[in-house]
Amino acid sequence: MLTGEYPVRANDGEGVWGPLPVTSGLIIDSDKLTIADVFKSKGYATAALGKWHLGFGEGANDWQEPLRPGPQDLGFDYYFGIPVVNSAPPYVYVENDRIVGADPSDPLVYLGRGVHEEATPITEIPPEASQRTPNRFKGAVEAHKKYNDYTVGTVLAEKAVDWITANKQKPFFLYLATTHIHHPFTPAKRFQGTSQAELYGDFIQELDWMVGEVTQCLEKQGLSENTLVIFTSDNGAMMNLGGRNAVKAGHKINGDLLGFKFGVWEGGHRVPFIAKWPGKIEAGSESDQLICNVDMLASFMALTGQDPNALEKTDSVNVLPALLDNPEESIRKELLLAARSERHLSIRKGKWMYIPAQGSGGFKGSKSHQHAWGGPAAVALVGGVNSDIENGRIKEDALPAQLYDLEADVNQTKNLYNQYPEVVQELEALLETY
Repeated sequence: MLTGEYPVRANDGEGVWGPLPVTSGLIIDSDKLTIADVFKSKGYATAALGKWHLGFGEGANDWQEPLRPGPQDLGFDYYFGIPVVNSAPPYVYVENDRIVGADPSDPLVYLGRGVHEEATPITEIPPEASQRTPNRFKGAVEAHKKYNDYTVGTVLAEKAVDWITANKQKPFFLYLATTHIHHPFTPAKRFQGTSQAELYGDFIQELDWMVGEVTQCLEKQGLSENTLVIFTSDNGAMMNLGGRNAVKAGHKINGDLLGFKFGVWEGGHRVPFIAKWPGKIEAGSESDQLICNVDMLASFMALTGQDPNALEKTDSVNVLPALLDNPEESIRKELLLAARSERHLSIRKGKWMYIPAQGSGGFKGSKSHQHAWGGPAAVALVGGVNSDIENGRIKEDALPAQLYDLEADVNQTKNLYNQYPEVVQELEALLETY
């Protein structure tokens, strides 16, 4: 989303095929155009709050200050948040390029993979909150004390409100990447038990409150009529323990869509996209245009009076007309979709979705104690239906690849690979161009 490029473009074309390790350097070149640069070039104040997980520094990150290059080298005036994600260490906050609460006499020290007795203690959470990697850092005791899993939502909401209030006199762009509802599911005490879908649902309740804090701040400051608010997600839900508990309670975490996070089926990639802009976007309107988070770069260029056609080597398409109008023609002609597995790199064109392999290419866990549930076993658990799956497994005589008509069958119940060989051939050739 930040660069307007597919993840396969990263690492000089080798791509990124999963979450970055704790020691990763910044994976976006500091001279790469980002959505923050687009706004900054037009005089906007820019900030990123929340989950970063794009690395810091050049080469391996040794976590020594300053943590540069980082967000401030990609167009953001200000950064505050969780440097990796809420399920991975170090469990501290970073503000700009400094660790919040850092003490030179007690530096943060990476201990390596595994469990370490000398690691700094972190917030205790129950098993039903879902998996969290043990802390793999020692030192920075005071910095660790400032990070509490149960107050992250409150901290980020307050930071967003404070930053908007401080920058209300000029145009601004805020990128608020919440940890909600990524595991572990640790809603603040006041939200616990407020849903009917276990901790997973309670965490959604807190996310709803966070969005409300931001929109109410805009209203209080008299900015709501002249602010575009976009709410979306990076992927579909996953069937970890918290997700499974929510399903057992009756909550359909990805609706009736097939699949889950990390996989290339629709449940892993088709996500909510809600936009609000009074007087510009018709309230309650819907669009069936094919758009992607990578399209934000070109769209924000058009929004700020810059020419998106001037972009070179980008996958971003200006989809602003899909928000402001109701175009009859498809704006985006095709879309590349990347699962965790390289061999499941897939292509969407018009109504057709082509996957050049069996399965989803995502999580494969199938045992009740496993964190990374996914694939056929998880499909069976939620009552999903697919012509290549039987009793939670890929059939022995399943087709070698997959083709779906998403206009007629958005839930991907029937694989049409054998019925339309000419479409398969066309999409295979198109996929090869990537």
